[in-house]
Amino acid sequence: MSMVDFFSGCGGTSSGFKSSGIKILSGIDNDLDSAKSFKANFPEATFYRQDITKMACDELILNIDRNKEKLLFSGCAPCQPFSKQNKKSTSNDSRTALIFEFFRFIKHWLPDYVFIENVPGMQKVETGSLFTKFTQQLAELGYKVKYKVIFSVDYGVPQKRQRLVMLASLAHEIDIPASTHGKGLKDYTTVRDCIGGLPPLKAGQVHSSDSQHVSSSLSPLNMERIKNTREGGSRETWPDRLKLECHKTYKGHSDVYGRLSWDKPASALTTRCISYSNGRFGHPEQDRALSIREAALLQTFPRDFIFYGSLASKARQIGNAVPPKLSEAFGKALLHHN
Repeated sequence: MSMVDFFSGCGGTSSGFKSSGIKILSGIDNDLDSAKSFKANFPEATFYRQDITKMACDELILNIDRNKEKLLFSGCAPCQPFSKQNKKSTSNDSRTALIFEFFRFIKHWLPDYVFIENVPGMQKVETGSLFTKFTQQLAELGYKVKYKVIFSVDYGVPQKRQRLVMLASLAHEIDIPASTHGKGLKDYTTVRDCIGGLPPLKAGQVHSSDSQHVSSSLSPLNMERIKNTREGGSRETWPDRLKLECHKTYKGHSDVYGRLSWDKPASALTTRCISYSNGRFGHPEQDRALSIREAALLQTFPRDFIFYGSLASKARQIGNAVPPKLSEAFGKALLHHN
């Protein structure tokens, strides 16, 4: 089986499918840093740095024998328009139409399988349930479609990350693969399992052995805050002088300025996953936020995965990515189905 990774970003989906045994034919994305990251990690694949809305279907080159090899299209479109954290109306957001640009390629090439991962709100968007329209159009082409809201932690990802996943098969009925972790299965993967063996690092430092093991600097105030935060805790242990005025009366969003727990899965990583003030992204015991390498490992990227761009760009690439362990589980299921 071979796959094309639409909206590939740095290649989280591709990384997992490759680990499962699927060949990566090509990636498509318009972001410069993501393109550099993808090409560095998948040199065997063709990369199209293009705006998909301006790309003709026949520009995609598929050097495979369709009579002997199955074809998979993955289309994990940008999820921000569908996120609960996005309080603005999505009706005029051009990104909501990208799923139908993806459909344009599906209709032209008729791949054997289609995979989508996105935030759960995607199937409930106010614009008339775009996801429902998309699945109906797939069915009209003859695809058998299954989708489900799953927890990534149930597939070996050390995060409390809820996602909508969809599989579609052109030839046969298909189902969402069963969980691999949880009660009666393998133990959930923890923060310690993923980053416990990395060398210590100071805030603002780059480790000499790995340029991706780099953390953001902390202001003197935030350094004092994190020193007053216990493992797994947040601002509840701070003296009043360290609290923002809004924190003294507001009880919500307790994850901000929080530390991770060693022996639990992490909170869901976002595009600001290396910022101490934007979530529970503080290291469990060291006085700093997560490094790029640590955030990538918590997303289940391989230890040697390379990211390009600024720290903010690398964090964005990691936070936007499909966790490779999740797509690996789906890749194995597809190969078994095949």
